[in-house]
Amino acid sequence: MADLKPILLVEDNPNDIELTLAALERSQLANEIIICRDGAEALDFLYRRGPHESRDARDPAVVLLDLKLPKVDGLEVLAKVKGDAQTRAIPVVMLTSSREEADLVRSYDLGVNAFVVKPVGFKEFFEAIQDLGVFWAVLNEPPPHRGDWPSNA
Repeated sequence: MADLKPILLVEDNPNDIELTLAALERSQLANEIIICRDGAEALDFLYRRGPHESRDARDPAVVLLDLKLPKVDGLEVLAKVKGDAQTRAIPVVMLTSSREEADLVRSYDLGVNAFVVKPVGFKEFFEAIQDLGVFWAVLNEPPPHRGDWPSNA
């Protein structure tokens, strides 16, 4: 379906990518899944730079963002996205194995929409991803066009 926004998965672990894709597929979401393997590539995608400059102009339905990433870490990506009036309305879910309270607090201070600790077990991880995909890509009602948001929100 052409009107569906993509889901942006920002993850460097090949196993987590594979499991996440399988879980989203099982949810029967029709959204395209875009994979970025580091924070710099994610920012290039979001800001339509470099290899992503000709991508569709629609923002992702949600960004599933790992915390520990090469080049630019997840907190830096989050800070950039939520600190910019052009991208701050994009939902960002921090999806990480970190149980550090400082990471949780910092993520919410920067404006993350949700912080999910990756469950250790396969079944729990699978179910968590399915639930996230359905909620953010199907059930969540996004805000009006990002240009309609006040710049000091």
